[in-house]
Amino acid sequence: METNLEKIRELSKKKEDENWKFRSFLKWTDISPRKMDSIVHGLYQEVSKEIDCRTCANCCKELQPVMDENDIQKLSKGTGISIIEFIEKYLTKSENSEEYRFNASPCPFLVNNQCSHYDHRPKECRSYPHLHKKDATLTK
Repeated sequence: METNLEKIRELSKKKEDENWKFRSFLKWTDISPRKMDSIVHGLYQEVSKEIDCRTCANCCKELQPVMDENDIQKLSKGTGISIIEFIEKYLTKSENSEEYRFNASPCPFLVNNQCSHYDHRPKECRSYPHLHKKDATLTK
């Protein structure tokens, strides 16, 4: 299994059209959403055993979780600063919505490929890679 992030990025670009066609195929296949979810979960379990998040941390380097008021409150408490100071120091508001995201990438709390505020991390970080949501199915 390939784990080199640069190689994965390179392969992703090279196979972008092929990957898009496969995604389209999955949306229109006759496989039931429940069966598809079962296949994806099985593959995830198999692949995730091979990945040590502490050597990768790519999700924290590339993704920007959306944070709600509870996430902000929890993180500000975890950092020991006020909500207002936390927002000013670490967050930016999306132009077209009320959503907050980190103002920098990688995540400002990523230290040595580990979350320095793991117990206070946002819900989107807790639920990553988002495969465990009930009734989350592909739609046609």
